[in-house]
Amino acid sequence: MRVFIELPTWLGDAVMASAAVENLSGKADSIVFFGSYAACDLYKANPKCEKVVVDDSKKQGFRYLNLIKMARLLGKFDLAISFRSSLASKFLLFCLKSKQKFCFKKSSESLHQVQKYINFIQQSLHLKEISNELKIYYEAKKSEQKLLILNPGASYGSAKRWYPQYFAQVALHFKDEFSVKITGSKAELEICDEIEHMLAQNGVECENLAGKTDIKKLCEVIGSIKNGIFLTNDSGPMHIAAAYKVPLVALFGPTKFKETSPWQDQDAKIVRLNLECMPCMKRVCPIKTHACMKELTPKMVINEIDFLRANLGF
Repeated sequence: MRVFIELPTWLGDAVMASAAVENLSGKADSIVFFGSYAACDLYKANPKCEKVVVDDSKKQGFRYLNLIKMARLLGKFDLAISFRSSLASKFLLFCLKSKQKFCFKKSSESLHQVQKYINFIQQSLHLKEISNELKIYYEAKKSEQKLLILNPGASYGSAKRWYPQYFAQVALHFKDEFSVKITGSKAELEICDEIEHMLAQNGVECENLAGKTDIKKLCEVIGSIKNGIFLTNDSGPMHIAAAYKVPLVALFGPTKFKETSPWQDQDAKIVRLNLECMPCMKRVCPIKTHACMKELTPKMVINEIDFLRANLGF
């Protein structure tokens, strides 16, 4: 069976869709993955992957005409699935030659996003047996090094980001126990460099990987954590850490933690406040206080890291 899958745009959503995709993979002979560069890069290691097609139709102008051309070039499918619900996604499915077509519908139901994607696949294909395990096909070798990896970025917007000086304070607290690494995209280079500078001023060396990793390398770095902690905002790399089941502490402010928290990760701690303005779901704080992150102190995070370490015995 030849299958077409349009992936979610954001890296975190693409990871959260991996359990649903894994249930599809078991029925497919070959899969064409279509989506953003990050999403395609995540899935090109899937053993059923025929090819990945990066969606650059927006950049070329005449988007819908480009989608028509692409649909014709891709040929025939037995099944076409879109994990997006946009008008463009519906149009693309309409243009594809496929025996069966299913498009994800957004829901206000208070379920974890992983479960929403699983339910979509289960109901569309009438599956009786279903797996709920996230799956990334890049192999990560566990490191014996005690690592504290900081992930200060969040592509969605500044409202989700904890402060560079807060990350630095946590790293300085554990400087004698952990080696420090920093992860981030090219767009987050300034934030990561700021943390590196603050650590250097206090005599702490770190490995700043911001802008130096593709998705494969990022997965390998995060998945290598064994006796260590991944400290992260609510972000795509947070979900990668959850997929590899590494110990992690996740910082939540304006987003719905019940829907996008680390999936079924027993080695994860969520640190958040309980303010009236939460969750606003905005990219930038609408009331200009950013209290949900500003009042989430380094001391609170240090306490949660200590609690997690005590439970895990390192």
